[in-house]
Amino acid sequence: MVEAISKGRSLSSGNQLSLQPHSRTALPTFAATAAVVAILYFARDVFLPLAIAVLLTFALAPIVAWLRRIGVPRLVSVIACVLAAFGVVAVFSFVVVSQVGEVARNVPTYQANILEKVRSLKESGSGGGIIDRLSGVIERVGQEIEKPESATVPAAQPSRPDPLLVEIFTPQRPIETLKNLIGPLIGPLATAGLVIVVVIFMLLEREDLRDRFIRLVGYGDLHRTTEALQDAGRRVGQYLLMQLVVNVAYGVPIGMGLWLLGIPNAILWGLLAIVLRFVPYIGPAIAMILPLFLALAVAPGWSLVLWAAALFIAMELVINNVIEPWLYGSRTGLSPLAIIVAAIFWTWLWGPVGLVLSTPLTVCLVVLGKHVPQFEFLEVLFGNEPVLDPKERLYQRLLAGDPDEATDHAEEMLETEYLVDFYGKVAIPALLLGELDRARGALTDEQRTRVAASAVTLVANLNEIADEEADEDDDDASDDAAQADGEEEEELPDGAGKSVLCIGGRGELDNAAAAMLAQVLTVQGAAATTASHADMEPSNIRSLPLEGVQTAVVGFLNADSLNHGRFLVRRLKRAKPSLRVGVVLWTDAAGGDAGKLAGDLNADFAAFGMTGAAIGALTDAPAVPLKAAKRKVRRPSQARKKSKAA
Repeated sequence: MVEAISKGRSLSSGNQLSLQPHSRTALPTFAATAAVVAILYFARDVFLPLAIAVLLTFALAPIVAWLRRIGVPRLVSVIACVLAAFGVVAVFSFVVVSQVGEVARNVPTYQANILEKVRSLKESGSGGGIIDRLSGVIERVGQEIEKPESATVPAAQPSRPDPLLVEIFTPQRPIETLKNLIGPLIGPLATAGLVIVVVIFMLLEREDLRDRFIRLVGYGDLHRTTEALQDAGRRVGQYLLMQLVVNVAYGVPIGMGLWLLGIPNAILWGLLAIVLRFVPYIGPAIAMILPLFLALAVAPGWSLVLWAAALFIAMELVINNVIEPWLYGSRTGLSPLAIIVAAIFWTWLWGPVGLVLSTPLTVCLVVLGKHVPQFEFLEVLFGNEPVLDPKERLYQRLLAGDPDEATDHAEEMLETEYLVDFYGKVAIPALLLGELDRARGALTDEQRTRVAASAVTLVANLNEIADEEADEDDDDASDDAAQADGEEEEELPDGAGKSVLCIGGRGELDNAAAAMLAQVLTVQGAAATTASHADMEPSNIRSLPLEGVQTAVVGFLNADSLNHGRFLVRRLKRAKPSLRVGVVLWTDAAGGDAGKLAGDLNADFAAFGMTGAAIGALTDAPAVPLKAAKRKVRRPSQARKKSKAA
């Protein structure tokens, strides 16, 4: 039985937890990455319109599908959606251009107020102010730069009259004027027309394009490819639609507020706020600069600037803390750092348009990495999902010797879990990872000591939470937890009046697991103490504080140490015959029989996992007498053999 259990390498506490490490994520070669980036950069005139068309197709597809469900023909619904979308863009562009022209015409009228504010700043800093000092420094530097040049100029040269500026005006022909006017617009108009045509055909042939993509990429794995397409469409469509709603909810109040404050061209600043908020992080700041500059220019005082700044700050707080959490049921799946890095990369690659498209394009890459194993590194780099399991994350912190961050991680989980669940599902499996590394020679003695010491410190840091749990009403808390989880959890016995000694079986990691068990038993009301594996040596076991102890629990992380557990049980029984001695194997052997294991080890009980260990330690049962050890039969002497033969 012991040998069969020693083959088990997984732990189950309610749910079975695999202790096998994640497979290594394959990274692309540098040459492949450089080739892809080079193609995207040098062929941006081709890929940029296609990227815009694909994203617009994702955004308009739900609207087209809705129109088709209510009976509108496919062609009519597609053309209506595309024309409406680009019509809104055209009207938006016309309003922005007209407002910009008006601002340009009115700039000279603001010059007096700007100069007055600069003059007031200079006067307020007179007598050694910042502006005076900067002006003096610049003037002295300029004089020093000009000194060598003035020294090399001959003094005897006569002065020459200043040359007259002559401007030659050549009238342009009407054709040249028309060419200069229309020429700069040909490129953007051609790109816009190409995008419109591509969007129309993508919406008309959406099902056919989907089937072709599946045949090209996912033939033989239709489930994964279909799920990837649906996930990408859902995420990108939701992002674009919700972001548009959020931006409108941000830009409209901004425009109205600026109009009420009396800032010119408030419509322009509201529209720019809608567009620039598509730019991650820096967009709202850019949208705020020009309105603040106008507030500085149109009014003689500073109150208008402060009111305008307060308007932008208040709207940012409302949008970030109220509107966005309400509208976004789920985020884009990108981490904040990934959004910033993506904005930098796509801006370098495709310019300002790439900056606006950076988030939806990166969302598509993350979806690709989620569903295609070859691109898993994209989800690891840019996704917001944890890449380490809780037990792996905790083990990494223990291995780094950082019990403080490990405590933060534990406290975060303990907001919804109890200590017994946290230890059983996360902390003990983390120690098992350390034991597996030790068994395969990947963990040095120094690292093992560091992990064990950090784990013991973690347990000590959680003493306050243990005290809080001990003071709670256990019945009500257990009922609430069971209702919240929808699962029936095994209730732990009351430990009042019981004294338990928790012992590490054969190493420092076992000692840390014993400390965790002792804290769980303390929460249940028992008087729990701990002893290390060194205290179980034959020369030290007599000094164990067994007086008043009713139960001793010996724990092993390594199932191969169970044979050693038989000797420890015997030593404890000999030291105190009335002592109940239990053995806990922190790994859960599949199909393991705790009763048979206890009989094989001559223990009062055997358990697997934290919950089983706590129940066995707090159960009222008499101690099992120590079985007499089997003695070897003395070999008969040679003389006795001869006499029998005669």
